[in-house]
Amino acid sequence: MALRSFVEVPPDSHFPLENLPFGVFQPKQGRPRVGVAIGDLVVDLSVLEELGHFHSPEFQDQRVFSEESLNSFLSLGRPAWRKTREILQHLLSADTPMLRDDARLRERVLHAQKDVVMRLPARIGNYTDFYSSYHHAHNVGTMLRGAENALMPNWKWLPVAYHGRASSVVMSGTDVRRPYGQTKSPDAVVPTFGPTKSLDYELEMAFLVGPSNSLGEPVPIDRAVDHIFGLVLMNDWSARDIQAWEYQPLGPFLAKNFCTSISPWVVTLEALEPFRKPLPPQDPEPLTYLRWENDFTFDIQLEAHLQTSAMNAPHVITRTNFQNLYWSIAQQLAHHTANGCNLEPGDLLASGTISGATEESRGCMLELTWRGANPLKLSNGETRKWLEDGDILNITGYCQGDGYRIGFGEVSGQLSGSDE
Repeated sequence: MALRSFVEVPPDSHFPLENLPFGVFQPKQGRPRVGVAIGDLVVDLSVLEELGHFHSPEFQDQRVFSEESLNSFLSLGRPAWRKTREILQHLLSADTPMLRDDARLRERVLHAQKDVVMRLPARIGNYTDFYSSYHHAHNVGTMLRGAENALMPNWKWLPVAYHGRASSVVMSGTDVRRPYGQTKSPDAVVPTFGPTKSLDYELEMAFLVGPSNSLGEPVPIDRAVDHIFGLVLMNDWSARDIQAWEYQPLGPFLAKNFCTSISPWVVTLEALEPFRKPLPPQDPEPLTYLRWENDFTFDIQLEAHLQTSAMNAPHVITRTNFQNLYWSIAQQLAHHTANGCNLEPGDLLASGTISGATEESRGCMLELTWRGANPLKLSNGETRKWLEDGDILNITGYCQGDGYRIGFGEVSGQLSGSDE
């Protein structure tokens, strides 16, 4: 049964009392500060902190909610995260009179989401993008090397990843400028420089790191979740023609580092707990440091929508699920630190494109159009091999509960043309 809040929350809202995702918002007057979403409102945690609601030992005498990022809160760890959730669910309950019956206090604490500007939830010092969807890796490998050699020999032994560019991670709603780079057609003698002609989206999710680990000290897989705060939606915009020419031998560079969009609200592992599912069997069995008998995934329904400048409404082009990932978030973090790499609060670790076994569950244009060979047909009769200027790409996702949803909102971006 759904929990009851004094805030009116429709059954299809992404932000019921069971969710309470964290973000950083800026009201019309004042600096950015930390809040949580409930229904169409934002709860200003800095005001509640000022009133003394977060003075328990879990907060170590720190005032973390008046800051302009979640980083200090992330560093406190799961006891503080759980305590905050417990306090907020009590204060926002239909049975708690403090906020419910005090109109003046509600005016200070509650803001309409439409009246605030959302900022990046954390100072992202480091960003790593994994390649953890079997079907995505197999499809891409089949295009490049044939079905018999689709997966590289290491793929089922370790969570493959590359280090991305944290400075170009942007908030949902930021326009995406078509990037320049070198490309080389198969029949050309030399490469050329210019704007990409093969711009793509990648439907992904990512998690924010909480407490750090010291340099030289790996995080055991059974402790990995202690370092994971929550998840966001992500679009890793990609220039496929630039990528095809530059990626050997060291992997993605200019094709990936020009823009990565994330959603503003971070959904905690506690909110996702009812949708936890066992991690499917992995074959071959992972090495010991990647094995955990309680490992898990989540049942998160995901969609990508495309709206062209000629369309009145978006068209669904991908339907997939977080369960299509082969490697778990715990395995990703454990492998990332296995050599002693020190993660920091606010670091962003992404899943890679999430694709399923069916055509409609392919998580990028590269797969949907099979490298441009089979153009995608849209609802208004238009076709797309790749994204074009003016296109809006939106990714959304949620978990369906009994009478409520745990949602992530959306991550969106509109493609603007390059200046030639």
